[in-house]
Amino acid sequence: MENRVYALFGFFGPLVLYVSIAASAVLSPWFSWETNMLSDLGNTTTSDVAALFNGGMLLSGFLLMIYAFTAFKAHAKYSSYCLLASTFFVQLIAVFNESYGQLHFFAAVPHFLFLSLTSLVYTVEKRSRLALATFSVAMLSWLIYALGIFNIGIAVPETISKIVVAWIMYSAIRIYVNQTQ
Repeated sequence: MENRVYALFGFFGPLVLYVSIAASAVLSPWFSWETNMLSDLGNTTTSDVAALFNGGMLLSGFLLMIYAFTAFKAHAKYSSYCLLASTFFVQLIAVFNESYGQLHFFAAVPHFLFLSLTSLVYTVEKRSRLALATFSVAMLSWLIYALGIFNIGIAVPETISKIVVAWIMYSAIRIYVNQTQ
């Protein structure tokens, strides 16, 4: 029964993340998907939505960390360790926001790397086609950005990279449903 409740954290954690990103972008008329980074929304010296953006990152990371420690660990042990590392770094992104310069970079890069690694480990551990598909879409978005195929800012592949949370949410729903039966 307890894992059933904790499974909800795996659903609501990503939801909080996307709601805070979307709300922050909508409330920031200066924000441009062609020129900005998502982190611009969390810059405490230049953004009027920094508290909303960074608070969403902290809360999302916290909820997903609880999920990784509990229900997800029982479901996918090795993937849970990778998710735990990723959630730690997402919280560091919020704490050491863009106004911290290089320190922010040293939190952001490992977050994206661990998020990708989590997808790969889950793909192998659970033979998940969804995790592989979301990983592939995320990597394709970074490749398109790096090659300059479209005139997009780094916020676009950053946001698309977060699509991997789709399989995390799906795993949480599966755990929740399986615990009720």
